[in-house]
Amino acid sequence: MRTRASGQALAKEMRTVELTDAEVEALGSQGYFVRDGFLGEARAREVRAAALARVEAGTLKPAGIRRGADHALDTSVRGDHIEWVLPGAAPELEALLLRFQSLGEAVSSGAYLGLGRFDLQLACYPGGGAHYARHRDAFPGQFNRRLTAIWYANADWKPEHGGVLRLFPEDTGAPVEVAPVLDRLVVFLSEQLEHEVLPAHATRLALTAWFYGRGT
Repeated sequence: MRTRASGQALAKEMRTVELTDAEVEALGSQGYFVRDGFLGEARAREVRAAALARVEAGTLKPAGIRRGADHALDTSVRGDHIEWVLPGAAPELEALLLRFQSLGEAVSSGAYLGLGRFDLQLACYPGGGAHYARHRDAFPGQFNRRLTAIWYANADWKPEHGGVLRLFPEDTGAPVEVAPVLDRLVVFLSEQLEHEVLPAHATRLALTAWFYGRGT
């Protein structure tokens, strides 16, 4: 059991994120970058355990598509189960919130995106071919998501498990596939990159932060 003091130490450790020049360049030229080892293996396994505990507790709900009156469940389009991660969550998940906050600050500073608030969502694809069809993360309207950051929590992932993220960069048109391995971070411009989750044949865990512009 984690003590309050150890939880505070974990939170402090998770605060600092710095982007490399290569990551800033990739985000500007390609619209995305990938970083392995975002937390370090030991911390990553702790966050994975906390996320898996939420799944096993049955708190996640089937994800829908569209918003408002048009909201609907359609597993032919989207087959994951989700839960929003809020302050007061398990210490490991709260620490990840702080890590994402620091990531947003680093991107704002390094890539001049002017990011503000963000939402964090835990998603579980239960296997059995669950997937998410090609889409963009930004909805029409002025209060768009600006940046998407996905952190994967899948230990011992194998190609036969599926659940690969496929990105469609605008500059090349050639899709890029990203395996959802433990402690991998994928960051991309929400309004620019279409993407999809290919069918998952094993449980697939991810925590996604969506950043909005300042003042929204």
